[in-house]
Amino acid sequence: AGSAAAFAPSSMMKTSSTSLKAAEDLVGALPPVGFFDPLGFAEKADENTMKRYREAELTHGRVSMLAVIGFLVGEKVEGSSFLFDASIKGPAISHLGQVPEGFWAILLIAIGATEQFRAEKGWVDPSEVPVDQPGLLKADYVAGDLG
Repeated sequence: AGSAAAFAPSSMMKTSSTSLKAAEDLVGALPPVGFFDPLGFAEKADENTMKRYREAELTHGRVSMLAVIGFLVGEKVEGSSFLFDASIKGPAISHLGQVPEGFWAILLIAIGATEQFRAEKGWVDPSEVPVDQPGLLKADYVAGDLG
């Protein structure tokens, strides 16, 4: 019951509610750790909230991976004519402010289209959701499955 309990496999930890059982079955709970919730967010969450948590976790993870790739590519192709006619100079952290304005429109449309697709695939239409259940995911939707 000490701090090492956070790193114990889920089969060794006590589960106090049925929401934890539902959380253990979510995509991403893999051996040897199993379901990993060191701060106990799942204890008070129902099944729909856990699905939303997992969806947010996967989305933020994907965005962070793309950001890392962006930094690495920015460092590698600096000064080459590969991107933006070699107008971007300096360390990757300063590249964002140097990007031409037309790129932002393309980026905004791409992100908007992706989010619209994700919303239509995963979420119940807001007009059909009870007031006390905002952000309700479809029952057959598996968090992160956009295929």
